[in-house]
Order: sequence, then structure tokens, then C-alpha cells
Amino acid sequence: MPSTPPLLDIENLSVSFYTDDIVVRAVRGINLKINQGEVLAIVGESGCGKSVTALSTLRLLSMPPGQFDSGTIKFKGSDLLRLSENDMQDIRGNDISMIFQEPMTSLNPIFTVGDQVSEAIIQHQKKTPAEARIITLDLLNKVAIPSPETRIDQYPHELSGGMKQRVMIAIAIACRPALLIADEPTTALDVTIQAQILNLLTSLRQETGMSILLITHNLGIVAQFADRLAVMYSGKIVEEATVEIMFNNPMHPYTRGLLNSLPDDRKGSKLESIPGAVPHPAYLPKGCAFHPRCKEVMARCQQQPPNISLNDSKTHQTACWLYKDNSGKY
Repeated sequence: MPSTPPLLDIENLSVSFYTDDIVVRAVRGINLKINQGEVLAIVGESGCGKSVTALSTLRLLSMPPGQFDSGTIKFKGSDLLRLSENDMQDIRGNDISMIFQEPMTSLNPIFTVGDQVSEAIIQHQKKTPAEARIITLDLLNKVAIPSPETRIDQYPHELSGGMKQRVMIAIAIACRPALLIADEPTTALDVTIQAQILNLLTSLRQETGMSILLITHNLGIVAQFADRLAVMYSGKIVEEATVEIMFNNPMHPYTRGLLNSLPDDRKGSKLESIPGAVPHPAYLPKGCAFHPRCKEVMARCQQQPPNISLNDSKTHQTACWLYKDNSGKY
């Protein structure tokens, strides 16, 4: 275990969205820790609560209808949920930055690329516009945007989807944050640019000690880039371990299903799939939320949700009744 406190420590976080008709339990009592310089990946199907977790960390959810039902989000020891909005504005884009999932809609259409990248540099780093422009040109070059001297004065509609994504990454890393939240950072990029971006993030991590919370569907990127992996299903963490342990010894049936759905020459051309779909968070089944789709379901799974527990090595957590009645001993 690390001797220093984690950079980010999320404890018992629950987030719901309240409407006149239903309550949507998007995140249900999760615990996550990210240490200095570490990359933690969160994977899971769409609708599992990954992006809500990321947006909660920066307090970017609309409230109402959103509400924090319980928990703390501690960054460098301070609970972000207890800070004033002014204090959060000082943290956003400076200490914690985020690469958003939708580059097509995340950039402001009425400002140039250069203005949008420079904004955080001027505000948080106290640089002059001329100094910020020089830094911006360097950032655009680092994220592999061609002809940055021209692109810096263009508007978002003049860029391709892939270039917009790279501009979003440039904005996120402009102030060299202590924590970077990357929500599907390479979705719109081809394989070559994807590799360049991952190499850039790796270099920044090594250079500055930046920690990264990576949200992705791409398990290949997780294997290449992350240190630890948390698997999320229906608003809960169902398994967590180092990437090496998780890929070699997945314990939860959902994790095994995700890994078995990957293409593998040894298995032939036919891919396995997980039957069914993620339940709507407003209408979760009783017991373990995964039990309607699980091949190893037992009677207890349908009645009582398991808690996440550690195995004997204290490095692997799983929430499943398959393991010694969920007592923590495997």
C-alpha cells in the first residue's frame, strides 16, 4: 500500500437524478482511489455510470435534477463536494482537467481554437495573451494537429472531428493538471493518432507526475496504458485489480464476459457475447443487478446484492456471491 494519501479518494459516492415520476440511481455507493502518477481505468457498457462518476468529480452535473445522496470526493485531502463554486472554478482546468466525450459539441463555435486553448492558460497560469499563444502553438503541435500556425486562428466548424478531439486534449493538458479525467479520449481518432495521443499522455505523466482517470470501452487501450482497472456495472464497482491481475484472472462473471468478447485468434472467428442489456437505472432488479444476464446465477444473487470484498492478497476486489459467500476469502 502507498505510504502517502491518494491524490483522489472517492468514498461511498451515490448520485441520483430525481424527476416527478422516477428516481434514477446512476451511481450507487462506489469507492475509488487514484494515487499520484497512477492511471486508473473504468470500463463497462454504456449506462453503467462511468461518465456520471467523472462529471461528479468536477461537480459538473446539473443540480437539480441531479443530487449527491451520499459520499465524499477528496482531492489532495479536501472534499470537493464541500467546496464553494469559486473554489471549484479555481480547481477546474488547473488542478483537475477533463477530456470530454463529445468533441463535436464541447467546443464553443464562436471562438477560435487558439482562444479556447489559451483561456485556461491566461486565467490559471497568469500568462499574457502573447505568452499564452506561444504555449498554445506548442500544445497544438504536441497533439499532432497539422499546420498549427494556421489552425490556431480557425473556428471549430473548420476542423474535422478528430482534430476537434485533439483540441479538447490540448485544452485539458494546457495547465499540466495533477489529475486528468479522460472520458473516451481517443474515440474519434484513427489508430495512428490514437497511439500519438497515448504516447503524449504517457510522456506528460512521466514528466509531471500527472494522474489519469481513464474512462473507455477499449480494453486494448486499458492493457497498454492503465495501471489498475475498475469494472463498473449498473452504478456499482463490481471488480477492481491491477491490469495484469484482471486480465489474467478475472473473477466476476461480468468481467469475464467483457474479456471473452474481445477478438482472439485462438478462439476462431466467432465472438462471445453477454446476453441481454444493462438494466435501466430507475428499474434495477432485486439482488445483484447483473443476475438476469449471468450464466452462473444462484438463488442468493436474486435476493441480496453482494458487497465488494478483497481477496487474500489485498490487491483484488470482487462483488460476487460466487466467492465464499462474499466474505472476502477466495
